[in-house]
Amino acid sequence: MKSLMFITSVKFILIVIIIAQFLPAQAQALDADSTAVAQTVRNFHEALATGDSNGVKQLLAPDVVILESGGLETREEYLSHHLTGDIQFAQAVTTRRNPHQITVSGDVAWASSTTETQGTFHKRLVKAVGAELMVLTRTAKTNNWIIRAIHWSSREKTE
Repeated sequence: MKSLMFITSVKFILIVIIIAQFLPAQAQALDADSTAVAQTVRNFHEALATGDSNGVKQLLAPDVVILESGGLETREEYLSHHLTGDIQFAQAVTTRRNPHQITVSGDVAWASSTTETQGTFHKRLVKAVGAELMVLTRTAKTNNWIIRAIHWSSREKTE
């Protein structure tokens, strides 16, 4: 009986050791993916802040959907109507971004964060808090992350 318990215990320990060998690799892959997703989101905001409209275009998927102020825009609508205003806004005000919360599930990821924005835009005082959610996918060709959806919401900051 003791030898059967010993064999069972050894089998259990071996299984745990084998499983543990694969966990660091999976964790490293998730960390690398999360880092790449965070960098894509940062690149998007940096492109807005520096007025790099081509940089913004490269990060948006052809079928991206942008949701803001109760409206929905396609890529073409955003690039032709809204992008210029977003660049002007990003350059006129100061935005403090809180760390992104990133979840990766295979080739899909989502990043959410909150912001505080202050400054003057079109002679109007801006003091707002906001929230952002981006959905990204990994491209098959380049293995890079691109933005598939953006949802922005904001409200006036009250003290």
